[in-house]
Amino acid sequence: MADQVADYVLRRLRDWGVQQVFGYPGDGINGLIAAFGRADNKPAFIQARHEEMAAFQAVGYAKFSGEVGVCTATSGPGAIHLLNGLYDAKLDHVPVVAIVGQTARSAMGGSYQQEVDLQSLFKDVASDYLVEVNVPDQLPNALDRAFRIATTRRAPTALIIPSDLQEERYQPPEHAFKQVPSSPPSALHATVTADRAGIERAAEIIDAGSRVAILVGQGARDAAEQVMELAEITGAGVAKALLGKDVLSDDLPYVTGSIGLLGTRPSYELMRDCDTLLIIGSNFPYSQFLPDFGQARAVQIDIDGAMIGMRYPTEVNLVGDAKRTLTELLPLLSRKSDRSWRTTIESNVRRWWETIERQSLLDAKPVNPMRVVWELSRYIPEDAIVTADSGSSTNWYARCLRFRGQMRGSLSGTLATMGPGVPYAIGAKFAHPDRPVVALVGDGAMQMNGAGELLTISRYHERWRDPRLVVCVFHNNDLNQVTWELRSMGGAPKFEESQSLPEVSYAELARTYGLGAIAVDDPNDLAPAWEAALSAERPTVLDVRCDPEVPPIPPHATWEQMKSTAEAVLRGDPDAWHLVAQGAKAKAQEFVPGHRG
Repeated sequence: MADQVADYVLRRLRDWGVQQVFGYPGDGINGLIAAFGRADNKPAFIQARHEEMAAFQAVGYAKFSGEVGVCTATSGPGAIHLLNGLYDAKLDHVPVVAIVGQTARSAMGGSYQQEVDLQSLFKDVASDYLVEVNVPDQLPNALDRAFRIATTRRAPTALIIPSDLQEERYQPPEHAFKQVPSSPPSALHATVTADRAGIERAAEIIDAGSRVAILVGQGARDAAEQVMELAEITGAGVAKALLGKDVLSDDLPYVTGSIGLLGTRPSYELMRDCDTLLIIGSNFPYSQFLPDFGQARAVQIDIDGAMIGMRYPTEVNLVGDAKRTLTELLPLLSRKSDRSWRTTIESNVRRWWETIERQSLLDAKPVNPMRVVWELSRYIPEDAIVTADSGSSTNWYARCLRFRGQMRGSLSGTLATMGPGVPYAIGAKFAHPDRPVVALVGDGAMQMNGAGELLTISRYHERWRDPRLVVCVFHNNDLNQVTWELRSMGGAPKFEESQSLPEVSYAELARTYGLGAIAVDDPNDLAPAWEAALSAERPTVLDVRCDPEVPPIPPHATWEQMKSTAEAVLRGDPDAWHLVAQGAKAKAQEFVPGHRG
C-alpha cells in the first residue's frame, strides 16, 4: 500500500530525530492520528489534556533538550488553543514546530464547521514560517523548512495540512519547473564570531572600567566557563536575567542572582554602582534596573543583531555566538589588580543570602512561602530541572532558589503567562527522563490548568527512568501576585471577588490520580517533606498551605514605598494588620547586621 501524506509526515519527523509529538486529537487531524497507529506510535503521540498544554509541553521539551519541540492540534478550536503556548515560544526564542489540521479543501470558503482562517490566525505567532500544504509534492520542503527555520531563528513555525490531503497518496516533488524538492534533514549548528575590530574596541572599554558589571541571559548558557573567566579577570559581579538563572551557580561568591522587580538586592546594587556594563545573551527589558543612562559604558554580545542595543546605550554591539566571541575577547583583557569592587560585591552577596535565610525562617500563617524554596535549596539534587509558573511563587524561585551543579531551570520569561509550570515539567521529563524535575506552581495556575496535567503525569510517568517529578503547590487560596500588584501599583486593597480562590486539596487530587501526595501546614514539616518527595518512587504533589500576606518586596523598595502600600491595604484589606506586620518583619531583616568571616 502506498504511503499517504500523513505517513510521509511521520517518516520525515523520524528523519528529523523527533521522539514524541505533544498533542490532542480531533477530526481535522484524523489522517495524522491514523498514521501514528500505522507507524507503531513512532514518534510517540503524547496526549495532553488540552492543546495549550501540548504547546507548553513542546516548549518545555525544547527549552531543556535544545532540540525542536513538536505539537499538533486539529482545525478550528484546536488550532486556536495552541496560540498561548506558541506565543510563549516566540517571545522566549524557542524552536517549536506546530502541525495543524484544517477543514477539507473542498469545503474551504464555505463557512464549514470548524473552518477558521488559520493563515490569519497564525501569521503573527508563526511569522518566521507559516505554510498551508495543498498538494502532496509540497512536502517534504514545507516540513523541512519549518524545522530549519525554527532551529536557526529559534522561533515557532507552523504547518497547516487540510484533513483530506492527509489521506491522499504521497508523491515526492520532481526536479522540474515549479517543483521544490528538499535535501535530507541534517544538523544545523552554525557558529558566528563577532568582528575582530569590535572585539578589540570592547576590550578597551572593559579595561578602562574599574567597576564592571556583567548581565547574562539564556544566550550565555553555553559560555558559562568563559563568563566565569571574564568575571575573574575583571573582578566583576554577575547578575542573571530570569531566563539565565541557570547559567552560573549561585554558590559563586560574585554571582548576585536575579535582576529586576523579582530580583535581588545585590543585583540592584551592582547595577546602581557600576561604571561598565557587559550584557551577554540577554534582552532583559526593564531599563530602570540597569545603570542610569550615561552612568556606565556598555558592551553587548548577542547572536541576534535584531535584538541588540535596545535596552541601554551600548558603545559596542558584538553580533555573534557568546562562547566564540568571549573566547576571542578574553586574551585581550588585563587582569584588574584592584579587587575592592569585587570585595564589595561578595560582601553584598553574603549579606543577601543571610537576609534570605532570616526572612525565610520568619513565622507566618501557617507557612512562609519563602521557606518552601529555601528548604528546597538545601535538598534539591545537583542535576535537577526546575520549572516555575507565573505568580507570586515566581518571586521565591527568582530570589530564594540557589542553583548549583548542573541544575537547569526555566519559566515563561517574556510572556509571563500563567500555566506553563506543570506542562514544562512534563516536557522536561521527556527531554531528560533520567533527571529529577521540580515544578513550583501557585494554586491559581494549578486551578487554571496544572491540575488537569497531573493526569498526563500519571499516564506517562512509567516511561521515565527516574520517577521523580515533584509538583509543589503554593496553596494560599489567593491570586497572590495580582493582589500585591493591586496594593503596590494601584494603591487598592484586595478585592475578594476577583482574588480569592475556591478551596481544594491538591494532595487529595493527586492521590485520586494515583500520584504520591504530601500535605504540609507546619513549617517544621517542610524539610522532611522535600526529602520524601525528592526520594519518592513515583511523581509526587507537595501541597503547602502558605501565608498569602508574606510580601514579595522588590529589592529597591524603600520604607516610604512600603508605608504607601500599608496605607492602601489598611483602607480595606481583610487581614490588613497581619499583612503590614509581615511586610515590616521581612523588610527589617535587611538591616540586621551580617555575620563576618
